[in-house]
Amino acid sequence: MRLSWRARSGVQPDHELIWLTISATSLAIGATWLALGLPWPRCPFLSVTGWPCVTCGATRSLIAFGHGDFLSALRWNPLACAAFCAVIAFDLYAVVVLVVRKLRLRIVDWSVSEKMAVRIAVIGLLALNWIYLLAHHDRY
Repeated sequence: MRLSWRARSGVQPDHELIWLTISATSLAIGATWLALGLPWPRCPFLSVTGWPCVTCGATRSLIAFGHGDFLSALRWNPLACAAFCAVIAFDLYAVVVLVVRKLRLRIVDWSVSEKMAVRIAVIGLLALNWIYLLAHHDRY
């Protein structure tokens, strides 16, 4: 696996534009939802079992994150808080790449073992996050 800076060819999808658009649209929809005072989404898993799912607290984490209360955001859902930081970093990168028309960063030449290691790491992070949420289920 290696990182490579590449120019975008005409046949490749513009991943930076696509994901920046999805990110901005999601933020606009969420902000509109909260501004209109619509009911908060309820977790069906929590409603049925009484235990939080792996994403429980992500909405509260995002609201705390948006208000600059990063410690509360981290407490509500650590993995969601880390994901918000990653999305912000990617969005900043995407804006710079699109405005300045810079080369795009790509991860290339993934081996089978590297792909498996990433999958295991993601599953491990999800499991650790869920263990944390289950240990603090009294908040939900």
